[in-house]
Amino acid sequence: MSTDQSAAHHAKEEQSNPQYPLSGITVIDLSHIYAGPYATFLMAMAGATVIKVEPLEGENLRSRGDMGGADMPFAMLNSNKKPVTLNLKSEKGLVLFREMVARADILVENFAPGVTDRLGIGAADLHKINPRLIYGSSTGYGRSGPYRNYPAMDLVMQAMCGIMDSTGFADQPPVKSGAAMCDFSAGVHLYAAVITALYERERTGKGRVVEISMQDANYASLASNFGMLHARGAAAPARTGNRHAGLGISPYNAYATTDGYVVLNAPNDHHFHAILEVMGRSDLKTDPRFTSRATRVANMAAVDELVESWTKTLTKREVAQRMLKASVPCAEVRTLSEVMHDENMHARGSLQWVNHPKMGRVVLPHSPLVFEGTPRLPIEPNLPLGGSNNTIFSDWLGHTEAELAAYKSEGVI
Repeated sequence: MSTDQSAAHHAKEEQSNPQYPLSGITVIDLSHIYAGPYATFLMAMAGATVIKVEPLEGENLRSRGDMGGADMPFAMLNSNKKPVTLNLKSEKGLVLFREMVARADILVENFAPGVTDRLGIGAADLHKINPRLIYGSSTGYGRSGPYRNYPAMDLVMQAMCGIMDSTGFADQPPVKSGAAMCDFSAGVHLYAAVITALYERERTGKGRVVEISMQDANYASLASNFGMLHARGAAAPARTGNRHAGLGISPYNAYATTDGYVVLNAPNDHHFHAILEVMGRSDLKTDPRFTSRATRVANMAAVDELVESWTKTLTKREVAQRMLKASVPCAEVRTLSEVMHDENMHARGSLQWVNHPKMGRVVLPHSPLVFEGTPRLPIEPNLPLGGSNNTIFSDWLGHTEAELAAYKSEGVI
């Protein structure tokens, strides 16, 4: 092992924590906005050293900070990462980048197809430097196929994937999901693909390219809707409001209360019998309209009217508590503020209060991935633009302060 390699290996060991599944793994994160950054956030919280490489002006989401609250989403997705700035359009910037690649295990990017190839940092170029590199790519429609060059954002993908056509009420226009579900579904799938390839590398010693398309990642989420289409063909309703997408369960809806809404779901007869008992209407168990799931589905309007005539006399908390006590799937329709203060997620450490250097005391999410027997990594708030330049370029790569000053003056970092 050369002196440089030995120093890099030592630095890598210092940055890792052997308690965590991805300890000792170094990730170069070229991604932006949501899909890629969420995948690398999961890696960081699993113990990987994630180096976030940004252009000199910062990645797109960071630069949205003055346009309506993007500071919070950036903070949510970039905890525990080491941000550096690098001009990949300069030759010296590419040299620095290739030095990083030679020492890394994983690279993640979500540029449009062809962008990294034009910059000279495509998978083929980087595998010449580091054959063990796992190259993870996320795009809207994939790196191949007739749609490969179409621009893609979450709204566009919700439309293309059928999510918008399936969301809302039948007599109203299609509605997007309130959540950026296409972006985050792609991020989870990207994490899975990268870690699968990392496992394979343990056996073969070779890296590979893995890719995720947002279009592919979201198809299966509409399973109930496609089931209805298969069963009813053109007669299948496009949008079912808050009812079951396959119109196969009743009750299954949002019901008004004195202070908001609750959702109730009775997938089996015993759930519906429990609902009747909580409502004090056990006499309806033998009503021919309600004796089975099939008859309840055939009389959805009557079921919904029956349930809501009771729920609207109580608060959403009262309804939920009574139904949950009877083991009925039920939940309050909560506001974002209520969700942010959720006692279960705070008790588990899934949400944590953090003193953020820019925003003050805020709630930030931890990773949903829990590794039993290993405490959650402490959340380290995202650093300012270029906040790890010295740590990575000097401490890790071994460049001197004078070299870093020159790089800065030349617009490389």
